[in-house]
Amino acid sequence: MSTKMSAFWSTPPGQNAQSQQILNQARNLGMTSAISMAMPKPLDLQKTTELSEALVPHGVSETDEELNHRMEVLRKVNELAKEWIKEVSVQKNMPTSAADHVGGKIYTFGSYRLGVHNKGADIDALCVAPRHVDRVDYFTSFVDLLKKQPEVTELRAVEEAFVPVIKMNFDGIELDMLFARLALKEIPDNMDLKDDMLLKNLDPKCVRSLNGCRVTDEILRLVPNIDNFRLALRAIKLWAKKHGIYSNVLGYLGGVSWAMLVARTCQLYPNAAAATLVQKFFLVFSKWEWPQPVLLKPPDNVNLNYPVWDPRVNVSDRYHLMPIITPAYPQQNSTFNVSCSTRAVMQEEFRQGFNMTEEIMTGKASWDKLFEPPNFFVKYKHFIVLIASSSSVEDQLEWVGLVESKIRHLILALERNDHITLAHINPEQYDPVQPEPDTISTMWFIGLVFKKTESLNIDLTQDIQAFTGQVHRQASTAKTVKDGRRIDAKHVKRKQLSSYLPSTFLLRTKRVGGMSLSTSTGSLSNGTPPVATFAQPRKRPSDAALDAVMMKKVRTRESADGTRNLEGDECRSPFVINSNDDSCSSLSVDDVQNPFPVPVEEVQPTEDANDKDIEGLVPATTEDETFALPLGPVKRPTNLTLRRMRLCSDELPDVTTPSPREPHPTHPTIRFTLKWIKINGIIWFPSQPPTLCNGTGLLVIKKQRSLCPEIVNQTKAETQHQYLVEIIAILFKTKQKTATIQW
Repeated sequence: MSTKMSAFWSTPPGQNAQSQQILNQARNLGMTSAISMAMPKPLDLQKTTELSEALVPHGVSETDEELNHRMEVLRKVNELAKEWIKEVSVQKNMPTSAADHVGGKIYTFGSYRLGVHNKGADIDALCVAPRHVDRVDYFTSFVDLLKKQPEVTELRAVEEAFVPVIKMNFDGIELDMLFARLALKEIPDNMDLKDDMLLKNLDPKCVRSLNGCRVTDEILRLVPNIDNFRLALRAIKLWAKKHGIYSNVLGYLGGVSWAMLVARTCQLYPNAAAATLVQKFFLVFSKWEWPQPVLLKPPDNVNLNYPVWDPRVNVSDRYHLMPIITPAYPQQNSTFNVSCSTRAVMQEEFRQGFNMTEEIMTGKASWDKLFEPPNFFVKYKHFIVLIASSSSVEDQLEWVGLVESKIRHLILALERNDHITLAHINPEQYDPVQPEPDTISTMWFIGLVFKKTESLNIDLTQDIQAFTGQVHRQASTAKTVKDGRRIDAKHVKRKQLSSYLPSTFLLRTKRVGGMSLSTSTGSLSNGTPPVATFAQPRKRPSDAALDAVMMKKVRTRESADGTRNLEGDECRSPFVINSNDDSCSSLSVDDVQNPFPVPVEEVQPTEDANDKDIEGLVPATTEDETFALPLGPVKRPTNLTLRRMRLCSDELPDVTTPSPREPHPTHPTIRFTLKWIKINGIIWFPSQPPTLCNGTGLLVIKKQRSLCPEIVNQTKAETQHQYLVEIIAILFKTKQKTATIQW
């Protein structure tokens, strides 16, 4: 790769360089014009060569022999697919002469198609068949044909997946093969899948299977220089993996998302060298205002009635935190799994990456510093350890995949806890230091950051129960329940990690870019107290306050090593964490605050004589979760400021009448429960609170005991198609004042 890059940029400034610049100016790439059309300087070319050399020890590219082996494997699989399609055609009473010409083809997509795959990486492939071959044939007769091949091992058919896939190892190469049938009689070898009309009358699973190839090909068409794009993408993917933010299933970004971010950077700097593109990548996305979407081109206006990402129409799309939209129809958000915590972690990594590349480009550091992994275990003082165990290697492979696919739901549940600011899941899987006999185990670690508070016992039993129950229900639905499979969840402090991990994972990290991670505080330090830290002085609560807390909480049962654990579905002992040892993190408070897609204005009422009226509304000593108001209408105090908050549309319907629009059968529904309504300064209480849909709901008021700066808290349901939004108005105990929100 470095030789090819040097050969490309070694052309002296002249006609070829000018022609390339004119071509880039003529091509309309991206949603906006380029930020800079500057050609690379000698320093940029030198840094590009250094970058290419720095990637070599990490095995990001293969030798010619390994590449030829991959091509030979794909050739054999392509011949098998054509042979199978011909046999199926004959079995369905097609003449042999016609069956010889129906064709069929294996397409590749993902990192291999982009040209950025690593040594030993798998190949994403797609088997395209004519209309008379269906998916049932693919998962029966084709699987039987693969079983007969001596090169095929570890064959697994996942027909119930969202995108059905056959996984296998073919002559040492991992293959993930999808299936799609087109509404065509024949599939020629030179067929291009770019035409949107090929999707007409296809079932959704075929459309999703085709989407991978169509998106990959479209990305390559939308970048101005493929060689620069590939080298920059190799560097970014390596950096993301080293820093633990490369995992779509756990809520970070997957390969196609990173490729689209790098492609957008290439569009903004079309003539830049690869080293400059890496620096500009961190510059652009460290300052990107999420949830502003990233698009490589304007959305295609194709009316084939397939769902596309459009927040103007789909309510659920408005809640996506980090939308990166695929360029091929039907456009989808490739980062649907991103949560508040994973986005905060990635944003901090973008900022640190930008600072590091600034030092690299100025000669203060080398590219090796960018690829040094940080020590996850010195950032936090509290961890949740998830342990998936089974009795055999084959069962463990399937069990780990199922558990990992549900961890992001646990992260969302932890984020909804009022006392947890950040739940940082480490994508790395670890083996236990002392495994149980006749048991295969895999561990994941979740670092926790608590809000600034005095000693408090945080009960996570319900969240852990819901997570384990969801995993076992999914296993039961997929009919993969087997003896010996279980999930353990344990609360572990940093000082107890030595019982779970080798000492090499717990050592002090090296100095990176003028900043170091301290194992004593877990915060960043560079001579002055940084903004991005959670290190706070410990506060010892009074004995009375501690006794009060302990009287309200159930005393947790602790295991012999001091860790609180919850095993399987039993959940008989509460999962409680004491936050007195406040955790520290290299993230700032602003980064991990729960960002809601709907802006809310908080109004601080002024001191006036109407305070007595407010005190009469809510008793200060009530212990009920919902507060009681006097029966009948009450005069509105003058210091309660009425604010209107826009949810979706510019013009909201009349709040006193039901919405005239009927709920769409496939669109998500937002539900609100009306407890009381304030009209013209008068509070009214309906005898039977109605449930209003599609933006016509008003207000749910509850009392929250602890003081909190936020005025609104939103809770998102686990399912994609329904949201439950709770509007919690905060009653400030000291003044007994409140602010009112109108929907």
